[in-house]
Amino acid sequence: MKLVFASDIHGDAACCRALLEAYKNEGADKLILLGDLLYHGPRNDLPAGYAPKEVISLLNSVKEELLCVRGNCDTEVDQMVLEFPILADYAVLYLDGRLVYMTHGHHASEANPPLLRKGDILLNGHTHIPACVDHGDFLYLNPGSVSIPKENSEKQYLVYEDGYFTWKKLDGGIIRSHKLSF
Repeated sequence: MKLVFASDIHGDAACCRALLEAYKNEGADKLILLGDLLYHGPRNDLPAGYAPKEVISLLNSVKEELLCVRGNCDTEVDQMVLEFPILADYAVLYLDGRLVYMTHGHHASEANPPLLRKGDILLNGHTHIPACVDHGDFLYLNPGSVSIPKENSEKQYLVYEDGYFTWKKLDGGIIRSHKLSF
């Protein structure tokens, strides 16, 4: 199974188009969005490609391929225009026998993790900073931001395939990889 994880589109249509093109080029089975899809939020500058109505159309066109969790900028009004569910606070899946707890990160986070077993993975966005931190009891991963990267990071997404998590630029260039140890 090949998965693409992305977070924090914040209404940037140009970045959303680039993400969907990258997802298509990856040939992944599912695109998992970790929140903050349409609105840029009060703490962020307006993204250069801010066009939330276009992002709505782009995401609705691939609705069957999406799994989403709610970000702190996502609302019930957003759900009224999106044709796929976005209001779940978290989602879980199993990859190679490990539980992956996916959330936006404004509640459960690296600093405030949910109850996890040794070896589980916490995956969230929110900070706009890519991360891979082994806390001993759990692995913390963050794909960074598609549209508003912070701390000198690049616009990027995360791919999981064959036991590897790989952070990639929107053009597909590899930034770094992490092999899961079993």
